[in-house]
Amino acid sequence: MPAARPARPITVYNSTISGHCHRVRLFLSLLDLPFEVVEVDLRAGAQRRPEFLRLNAFGQVPVIQDGEVTLADSNAILLYLNEHYAPDPARWLPRDALGAARVQRWLSVAAGPLAQGPSMARVIVLFGLATDPSDVIARSHNLLKVMEQELATQPFLAGDSVTLADIANYSYVAHVPEGNVSLAAYPRVRDWLARIEALPGFVPMLRSPIGLAA
Repeated sequence: MPAARPARPITVYNSTISGHCHRVRLFLSLLDLPFEVVEVDLRAGAQRRPEFLRLNAFGQVPVIQDGEVTLADSNAILLYLNEHYAPDPARWLPRDALGAARVQRWLSVAAGPLAQGPSMARVIVLFGLATDPSDVIARSHNLLKVMEQELATQPFLAGDSVTLADIANYSYVAHVPEGNVSLAAYPRVRDWLARIEALPGFVPMLRSPIGLAA
């Protein structure tokens, strides 16, 4: 049986501008779990310091500490929180083979096309990278077109109810306009975003200051 509550607040090593971190904070909030945030200054390279690398050898946020458990990777953290703390884990990750596979498909999208498209488009703008964004913007629209098509037949990415698939993909899609990718042509995607934002316990990701690296 899932534990009702953590023994003490879960520590989240976080960057406010990171959608990977937001998906973890969002799920913690949806589960109404206590947590505290330790901000990691990515601009100052805090993620590459030895004390942080002891938490995650890849030098990436987010990382959580839950008692004696230290865990990195946002999708792995979502799975851990669901199995350990969700009152009804099957709500977020179905127990039947097909339902679970549909969720896993979108977790893979979050680690692949989402990271290589909407996330990267936003990074180019926020950090002022001297990179031609054309290909990244095109990849972002390719993903949004697939989402728009699939949301024509169901309200959420993996089916008729919200799952970890939606939590993993929400943040960067919601903030892709910060990467100069318009959502105007994707009304079903916008409706999907609104359904996530209407969930009890939803918390937004703060809008990032454009020109962060300036």
